Amino acid sequence: MGDTQEKQHHISFEEEANKGADYMANSSNITISQSLTSWRAKYKRWLEIGFNSLLVLICLAAATLLGELYYKEGGKSTWMNSLVQTGGFPVLFPILFLKKREETQDDNNARNNKNPSLWMFLSVYVFLGLLLGGSCMLNAVGLLHLPVSTFSLIAASQLGFNALFSFFLNSQKITTYIANSIILLTISSILLVFQPIDSSSGNGESSKGKSYTIGFICTLFGSAGMALLLSSTERIFRKIMKKRTVREVMNVVIWQSFFATCAILIGLFASGEWKWMKSEMQEYKLGKVSYVMTLVWTALCWQIYTIGLLSLIMKVSALFANVITTLSVPLIPVLAVIIFDEKMSGVKAVSMILALWGFLSYGYQQYLDELKLKAGKSTEKEESEVFVERGLSGRT
Repeated sequence: MGDTQEKQHHISFEEEANKGADYMANSSNITISQSLTSWRAKYKRWLEIGFNSLLVLICLAAATLLGELYYKEGGKSTWMNSLVQTGGFPVLFPILFLKKREETQDDNNARNNKNPSLWMFLSVYVFLGLLLGGSCMLNAVGLLHLPVSTFSLIAASQLGFNALFSFFLNSQKITTYIANSIILLTISSILLVFQPIDSSSGNGESSKGKSYTIGFICTLFGSAGMALLLSSTERIFRKIMKKRTVREVMNVVIWQSFFATCAILIGLFASGEWKWMKSEMQEYKLGKVSYVMTLVWTALCWQIYTIGLLSLIMKVSALFANVITTLSVPLIPVLAVIIFDEKMSGVKAVSMILALWGFLSYGYQQYLDELKLKAGKSTEKEESEVFVERGLSGRT
Protein backbone atom coordinates (compact mmCIF):
# COMPACT_ATOMS: atom_id res chain seq x y z
CA MET A 1 0.00 0.00 0.00
CA GLY A 2 2.81 2.38 0.88
CA ASP A 3 4.67 1.51 -2.29
CA THR A 4 1.58 2.29 -4.34
CA GLN A 5 1.21 5.73 -2.71
CA GLU A 6 4.88 6.49 -3.27
CA LYS A 7 4.53 5.56 -6.95
CA GLN A 8 1.45 7.79 -7.29
CA HIS A 9 3.28 10.69 -5.63
CA HIS A 10 6.25 10.10 -7.90
CA ILE A 11 4.05 10.03 -11.00
CA SER A 12 2.18 13.19 -9.96
CA PHE A 13 5.50 14.95 -9.31
CA GLU A 14 6.76 13.96 -12.76
CA GLU A 15 3.50 15.19 -14.32
CA GLU A 16 3.81 18.53 -12.55
CA ALA A 17 7.45 18.80 -13.65
CA ASN A 18 6.51 17.99 -17.24
CA LYS A 19 3.69 20.53 -17.14
CA GLY A 20 6.08 23.15 -15.80
CA ALA A 21 8.62 22.38 -18.52
CA ASP A 22 5.93 22.49 -21.21
CA TYR A 23 4.63 25.79 -19.82
CA MET A 24 8.12 27.32 -19.86
CA ALA A 25 8.74 26.03 -23.40
CA ASN A 26 5.40 27.39 -24.62
CA SER A 27 6.02 30.72 -22.91
CA SER A 28 9.46 30.93 -24.51
CA ASN A 29 8.04 30.10 -27.95
CA ILE A 30 5.25 32.65 -27.53
CA THR A 31 7.76 35.34 -26.48
CA ILE A 32 10.00 34.60 -29.49
CA SER A 33 7.00 34.58 -31.83
CA GLN A 34 5.71 37.87 -30.41
CA SER A 35 9.11 39.52 -30.71
CA LEU A 36 9.46 38.39 -34.35
CA THR A 37 5.96 39.63 -35.15
CA SER A 38 6.69 42.94 -33.42
CA TRP A 39 9.98 43.31 -35.32
CA ARG A 40 8.32 42.62 -38.68
CA ALA A 41 5.42 44.98 -37.96
CA LYS A 42 7.82 47.71 -36.86
CA TYR A 43 10.00 47.60 -39.97
CA LYS A 44 7.00 47.17 -42.26
CA ARG A 45 5.49 50.30 -40.71
CA TRP A 46 8.67 52.33 -41.20
CA LEU A 47 9.04 51.08 -44.78
CA GLU A 48 5.49 52.26 -45.48
CA ILE A 49 6.20 55.60 -43.82
CA GLY A 50 9.40 56.00 -45.87
CA PHE A 51 7.63 55.11 -49.12
CA ASN A 52 4.76 57.53 -48.47
CA SER A 53 7.22 60.27 -47.48
CA LEU A 54 9.05 59.80 -50.78
CA LEU A 55 5.76 60.00 -52.69
CA VAL A 56 4.85 63.23 -50.88
CA LEU A 57 8.20 64.89 -51.61
CA ILE A 58 8.43 63.91 -55.28
CA CYS A 59 4.80 64.63 -56.15
CA LEU A 60 4.66 67.92 -54.23
CA ALA A 61 7.76 69.21 -56.02
CA ALA A 62 6.53 67.99 -59.43
CA ALA A 63 2.99 69.37 -58.98
CA THR A 64 4.23 72.78 -57.81
CA LEU A 65 6.71 73.10 -60.68
CA LEU A 66 4.08 71.99 -63.22
CA GLY A 67 1.72 74.63 -61.83
CA GLU A 68 4.40 77.26 -62.37
CA LEU A 69 5.02 75.91 -65.88
CA TYR A 70 1.31 76.36 -66.65
CA TYR A 71 1.53 80.07 -65.77
CA LYS A 72 4.94 80.62 -67.40
CA GLU A 73 3.85 79.24 -70.78
CA GLY A 74 0.63 81.21 -71.14
CA GLY A 75 -1.90 79.78 -68.65
CA LYS A 76 -3.90 82.43 -66.80
CA SER A 77 -6.82 80.71 -65.09
CA THR A 78 -6.46 80.34 -61.32
CA TRP A 79 -9.67 78.31 -61.32
CA MET A 80 -8.17 75.80 -63.75
CA ASN A 81 -4.98 75.57 -61.71
CA SER A 82 -7.16 74.93 -58.64
CA LEU A 83 -9.24 72.34 -60.48
CA VAL A 84 -6.26 70.14 -61.36
CA GLN A 85 -5.33 69.98 -57.67
CA THR A 86 -8.57 68.15 -56.87
CA GLY A 87 -10.08 66.93 -60.15
CA GLY A 88 -7.89 63.85 -60.62
CA PHE A 89 -9.76 61.75 -58.03
CA PRO A 90 -11.54 59.42 -60.57
CA VAL A 91 -8.19 57.65 -61.19
CA LEU A 92 -8.43 56.33 -57.62
CA PHE A 93 -11.64 54.33 -58.18
CA PRO A 94 -9.84 51.16 -59.42
CA ILE A 95 -7.66 51.13 -56.28
CA LEU A 96 -10.74 51.56 -54.08
CA PHE A 97 -12.53 48.64 -55.78
CA LEU A 98 -9.47 46.42 -55.37
CA LYS A 99 -9.34 47.23 -51.66
CA LYS A 100 -13.00 46.30 -51.17
CA ARG A 101 -12.15 42.59 -51.08
CA GLU A 102 -9.54 43.15 -48.39
CA GLU A 103 -9.99 43.97 -44.72
CA THR A 104 -13.18 41.86 -44.52
CA GLN A 105 -12.22 40.65 -41.07
CA ASP A 106 -11.89 44.20 -39.80
CA ASP A 107 -15.30 45.02 -41.27
CA ASN A 108 -16.88 41.99 -39.54
CA ASN A 109 -15.33 42.99 -36.23
CA ALA A 110 -16.50 46.57 -36.68
CA ARG A 111 -20.16 45.56 -37.14
CA ASN A 112 -20.64 45.35 -33.42
CA ASN A 113 -19.47 48.98 -33.04
CA LYS A 114 -21.80 51.88 -33.59
CA ASN A 115 -20.92 53.40 -36.95
CA PRO A 116 -21.40 57.12 -37.64
CA SER A 117 -24.54 58.06 -39.55
CA LEU A 118 -24.66 58.89 -43.23
CA TRP A 119 -25.30 62.54 -42.42
CA MET A 120 -22.22 62.62 -40.22
CA PHE A 121 -20.06 61.30 -43.05
CA LEU A 122 -21.67 63.71 -45.52
CA SER A 123 -21.07 66.74 -43.30
CA VAL A 124 -17.45 65.68 -42.71
CA TYR A 125 -16.74 65.23 -46.42
CA VAL A 126 -18.43 68.52 -47.36
CA PHE A 127 -16.45 70.40 -44.69
CA LEU A 128 -13.14 68.86 -45.81
CA GLY A 129 -13.99 69.41 -49.48
CA LEU A 130 -14.83 73.10 -49.08
CA LEU A 131 -11.71 73.64 -46.97
CA LEU A 132 -9.59 71.87 -49.58
CA GLY A 133 -11.15 73.81 -52.46
CA GLY A 134 -10.62 77.17 -50.75
CA SER A 135 -7.01 76.34 -49.88
CA CYS A 136 -6.28 75.21 -53.44
CA MET A 137 -7.73 78.42 -54.84
CA LEU A 138 -5.65 80.58 -52.50
CA ASN A 139 -2.48 78.64 -53.38
CA ALA A 140 -3.24 78.96 -57.11
CA VAL A 141 -3.57 82.74 -56.75
CA GLY A 142 -0.37 82.86 -54.72
CA LEU A 143 1.55 80.89 -57.33
CA LEU A 144 0.26 83.21 -60.08
CA HIS A 145 1.71 86.30 -58.36
CA LEU A 146 4.93 84.85 -56.91
CA PRO A 147 8.03 83.07 -58.18
CA VAL A 148 7.75 79.38 -57.34
CA SER A 149 10.80 79.52 -55.07
CA THR A 150 9.24 82.30 -52.96
CA PHE A 151 5.89 80.51 -52.99
CA SER A 152 7.40 77.28 -51.60
CA LEU A 153 9.26 79.15 -48.83
CA ILE A 154 6.09 80.91 -47.67
CA ALA A 155 4.17 77.62 -47.89
CA ALA A 156 6.62 76.16 -45.34
CA SER A 157 4.73 78.19 -42.71
CA GLN A 158 2.13 75.43 -42.97
CA LEU A 159 4.14 73.44 -40.40
CA GLY A 160 3.84 76.23 -37.84
CA PHE A 161 0.11 76.62 -38.46
CA ASN A 162 -0.35 72.87 -38.17
CA ALA A 163 1.43 72.76 -34.80
CA LEU A 164 -0.99 75.39 -33.48
CA PHE A 165 -4.10 73.72 -34.90
CA SER A 166 -2.94 70.31 -33.64
CA PHE A 167 -2.50 71.82 -30.18
CA PHE A 168 -6.17 72.86 -30.08
CA LEU A 169 -7.74 70.01 -32.06
CA ASN A 170 -5.56 66.99 -31.26
CA SER A 171 -3.98 67.90 -27.89
CA GLN A 172 -0.53 68.06 -29.46
CA LYS A 173 2.08 69.12 -26.91
CA ILE A 174 4.00 72.28 -27.78
CA THR A 175 7.47 71.46 -26.49
CA THR A 176 10.49 73.77 -26.54
CA TYR A 177 11.73 72.33 -29.84
CA ILE A 178 8.31 72.58 -31.51
CA ALA A 179 7.93 76.17 -30.28
CA ASN A 180 11.40 76.93 -31.67
CA SER A 181 10.35 75.38 -34.98
CA ILE A 182 7.20 77.56 -35.14
CA ILE A 183 9.17 80.74 -34.39
CA LEU A 184 11.84 79.97 -37.01
CA LEU A 185 9.27 79.19 -39.71
CA THR A 186 7.36 82.38 -38.87
CA ILE A 187 10.53 84.48 -39.15
CA SER A 188 11.39 82.65 -42.38
CA SER A 189 8.07 83.72 -43.93
CA ILE A 190 8.20 87.29 -42.57
CA LEU A 191 11.67 87.81 -44.08
CA LEU A 192 10.23 87.27 -47.56
CA VAL A 193 8.07 90.38 -47.13
CA PHE A 194 11.25 92.47 -47.22
CA GLN A 195 12.83 90.74 -50.19
CA PRO A 196 13.68 93.02 -53.16
CA ILE A 197 11.04 92.76 -55.89
CA ASP A 198 12.65 91.84 -59.20
CA SER A 199 11.28 91.23 -62.66
CA SER A 200 10.29 87.69 -61.81
CA SER A 201 8.03 88.72 -58.96
CA GLY A 202 4.50 89.02 -60.26
CA ASN A 203 3.05 89.28 -63.77
CA GLY A 204 2.25 93.00 -63.91
CA GLU A 205 4.95 95.57 -64.71
CA SER A 206 3.40 98.69 -63.11
CA SER A 207 2.11 97.04 -59.93
CA LYS A 208 4.71 94.48 -58.95
CA GLY A 209 4.54 95.44 -55.29
CA LYS A 210 0.76 95.02 -55.17
CA SER A 211 0.97 91.72 -57.04
CA TYR A 212 3.64 90.42 -54.65
CA THR A 213 1.53 91.42 -51.61
CA ILE A 214 -1.53 89.63 -53.00
CA GLY A 215 0.56 86.52 -53.67
CA PHE A 216 2.11 86.59 -50.20
CA ILE A 217 -1.23 86.96 -48.37
CA CYS A 218 -2.99 84.32 -50.47
CA THR A 219 -0.15 81.80 -50.03
CA LEU A 220 -0.04 82.43 -46.28
CA PHE A 221 -3.80 81.92 -45.88
CA GLY A 222 -3.67 78.93 -48.23
CA SER A 223 -0.99 77.35 -46.02
CA ALA A 224 -3.11 78.00 -42.93
CA GLY A 225 -6.09 76.41 -44.68
CA MET A 226 -4.12 73.28 -45.60
CA ALA A 227 -2.79 73.02 -42.03
CA LEU A 228 -6.35 73.22 -40.68
CA LEU A 229 -7.40 70.57 -43.21
CA LEU A 230 -4.69 68.14 -42.08
CA SER A 231 -5.33 68.69 -38.36
CA SER A 232 -9.08 68.28 -38.88
CA THR A 233 -8.50 65.10 -40.89
CA GLU A 234 -6.40 63.62 -38.08
CA ARG A 235 -9.14 64.40 -35.55
CA ILE A 236 -11.79 62.88 -37.83
CA PHE A 237 -9.73 59.69 -38.24
CA ARG A 238 -9.42 59.38 -34.45
CA LYS A 239 -12.89 60.42 -33.29
CA ILE A 240 -15.29 59.50 -36.10
CA MET A 241 -13.87 56.94 -38.52
CA LYS A 242 -11.54 55.09 -36.15
CA LYS A 243 -10.76 52.35 -38.75
CA ARG A 244 -7.33 53.36 -40.04
CA THR A 245 -7.29 51.36 -43.26
CA VAL A 246 -6.21 52.08 -46.84
CA ARG A 247 -9.84 52.01 -47.91
CA GLU A 248 -10.75 54.70 -45.39
CA VAL A 249 -7.92 56.88 -46.69
CA MET A 250 -9.18 56.38 -50.26
CA ASN A 251 -12.73 57.27 -49.21
CA VAL A 252 -11.56 60.51 -47.59
CA VAL A 253 -9.41 61.48 -50.61
CA ILE A 254 -12.15 60.74 -53.14
CA TRP A 255 -15.05 62.37 -51.34
CA GLN A 256 -13.21 65.49 -50.18
CA SER A 257 -11.80 65.89 -53.71
CA PHE A 258 -15.29 65.42 -55.17
CA PHE A 259 -16.84 68.21 -53.10
CA ALA A 260 -13.80 70.45 -53.61
CA THR A 261 -14.04 69.88 -57.38
CA CYS A 262 -17.75 70.74 -57.34
CA ALA A 263 -17.03 74.00 -55.50
CA ILE A 264 -14.21 74.93 -57.90
CA LEU A 265 -16.32 74.10 -60.98
CA ILE A 266 -19.03 76.43 -59.67
CA GLY A 267 -16.41 79.16 -59.33
CA LEU A 268 -15.01 78.43 -62.80
CA PHE A 269 -18.39 78.83 -64.50
CA ALA A 270 -19.55 81.72 -62.29
CA SER A 271 -16.36 83.70 -63.03
CA GLY A 272 -16.74 83.22 -66.79
CA GLU A 273 -13.18 81.88 -67.18
CA TRP A 274 -14.51 78.77 -68.92
CA LYS A 275 -15.33 80.90 -71.97
CA TRP A 276 -11.67 81.46 -72.90
CA MET A 277 -10.31 78.00 -72.03
CA LYS A 278 -10.21 77.06 -75.72
CA SER A 279 -8.28 80.20 -76.72
CA GLU A 280 -5.90 79.66 -73.79
CA MET A 281 -5.11 76.16 -75.03
CA GLN A 282 -4.53 77.42 -78.58
CA GLU A 283 -2.25 80.23 -77.41
CA TYR A 284 -0.24 78.02 -75.04
CA LYS A 285 3.42 78.45 -75.98
CA LEU A 286 4.31 74.74 -75.83
CA GLY A 287 1.32 73.66 -77.94
CA LYS A 288 -2.09 72.08 -77.37
CA VAL A 289 -0.80 68.62 -76.51
CA SER A 290 1.63 70.05 -73.93
CA TYR A 291 -1.20 72.14 -72.46
CA VAL A 292 -3.36 69.06 -71.89
CA MET A 293 -0.45 66.92 -70.63
CA THR A 294 0.64 69.64 -68.20
CA LEU A 295 -2.82 69.70 -66.63
CA VAL A 296 -3.17 65.89 -66.63
CA TRP A 297 0.21 65.26 -64.99
CA THR A 298 -0.41 68.05 -62.47
CA ALA A 299 -3.71 66.42 -61.50
CA LEU A 300 -2.08 62.98 -61.13
CA CYS A 301 0.77 64.34 -59.02
CA TRP A 302 -1.63 66.12 -56.67
CA GLN A 303 -3.73 62.99 -56.17
CA ILE A 304 -0.71 60.79 -55.42
CA TYR A 305 0.59 63.49 -53.08
CA THR A 306 -2.76 63.57 -51.25
CA ILE A 307 -2.80 59.77 -50.82
CA GLY A 308 0.73 59.80 -49.41
CA LEU A 309 -0.07 62.70 -47.10
CA LEU A 310 -3.22 61.12 -45.66
CA SER A 311 -1.37 57.81 -45.24
CA LEU A 312 1.23 59.62 -43.12
CA ILE A 313 -1.55 61.22 -41.06
CA MET A 314 -3.14 57.80 -40.54
CA LYS A 315 0.13 56.08 -39.56
CA VAL A 316 1.81 58.90 -37.61
CA SER A 317 0.18 62.34 -37.26
CA ALA A 318 -0.78 65.47 -39.17
CA LEU A 319 2.23 67.29 -37.70
CA PHE A 320 4.62 64.60 -38.99
CA ALA A 321 3.00 64.79 -42.45
CA ASN A 322 3.60 68.54 -42.48
CA VAL A 323 7.22 68.03 -41.47
CA ILE A 324 7.72 65.85 -44.55
CA THR A 325 6.22 68.55 -46.80
CA THR A 326 8.63 71.04 -45.22
CA LEU A 327 11.50 68.92 -46.56
CA SER A 328 10.59 70.27 -50.01
CA VAL A 329 11.74 73.74 -48.89
CA PRO A 330 15.31 73.33 -50.21
CA LEU A 331 14.22 71.11 -53.11
CA ILE A 332 11.69 73.31 -54.94
CA PRO A 333 13.68 76.61 -54.91
CA VAL A 334 16.82 74.85 -56.21
CA LEU A 335 14.82 73.16 -58.99
CA ALA A 336 13.14 76.50 -59.79
CA VAL A 337 16.55 78.17 -60.19
CA ILE A 338 17.65 75.37 -62.55
CA ILE A 339 14.44 75.00 -64.58
CA PHE A 340 12.98 78.54 -64.64
CA ASP A 341 16.20 80.58 -64.16
CA GLU A 342 14.82 82.28 -61.05
CA LYS A 343 17.10 84.41 -58.94
CA MET A 344 18.20 83.17 -55.52
CA SER A 345 18.52 86.38 -53.49
CA GLY A 346 20.23 86.63 -50.12
CA VAL A 347 16.89 87.03 -48.35
CA LYS A 348 15.62 83.81 -49.94
CA ALA A 349 18.77 81.98 -48.91
CA VAL A 350 18.45 83.13 -45.29
CA SER A 351 14.75 82.23 -45.32
CA MET A 352 15.60 78.74 -46.60
CA ILE A 353 18.20 78.22 -43.86
CA LEU A 354 15.74 79.29 -41.15
CA ALA A 355 13.05 76.98 -42.58
CA LEU A 356 15.49 74.05 -42.56
CA TRP A 357 16.53 74.92 -39.01
CA GLY A 358 12.86 74.88 -38.02
CA PHE A 359 12.43 71.46 -39.66
CA LEU A 360 15.49 70.06 -37.84
CA SER A 361 14.19 71.41 -34.55
CA TYR A 362 10.92 69.57 -34.98
CA GLY A 363 12.69 66.48 -36.29
CA TYR A 364 14.80 66.34 -33.13
CA GLN A 365 11.61 66.45 -31.06
CA GLN A 366 10.29 63.49 -33.06
CA TYR A 367 13.54 61.65 -32.30
CA LEU A 368 13.12 62.31 -28.56
CA ASP A 369 9.52 61.10 -28.70
CA GLU A 370 10.64 57.90 -30.42
CA LEU A 371 13.26 57.26 -27.71
CA LYS A 372 10.66 57.81 -25.00
CA LEU A 373 8.28 55.40 -26.75
CA LYS A 374 10.99 52.73 -27.00
CA ALA A 375 11.87 53.17 -23.33
CA GLY A 376 8.22 52.74 -22.37
CA LYS A 377 7.88 49.58 -24.43
CA SER A 378 11.06 48.06 -22.96
CA THR A 379 9.76 48.79 -19.45
CA GLU A 380 6.47 47.07 -20.26
CA LYS A 381 8.37 44.08 -21.66
CA GLU A 382 10.50 43.77 -18.50
CA GLU A 383 7.41 43.94 -16.31
CA SER A 384 5.68 41.21 -18.35
CA GLU A 385 8.78 38.98 -18.10
CA VAL A 386 8.88 39.44 -14.31
CA PHE A 387 5.18 38.57 -14.16
CA VAL A 388 5.77 35.35 -16.18
CA GLU A 389 8.71 34.34 -13.94
CA ARG A 390 6.60 34.88 -10.82
CA GLY A 391 3.85 32.79 -12.33
CA LEU A 392 6.28 29.94 -13.04
CA SER A 393 7.81 30.08 -9.56
CA GLY A 394 4.32 29.99 -8.05
CA ARG A 395 3.39 26.88 -10.02
CA THR A 396 6.54 25.04 -8.95
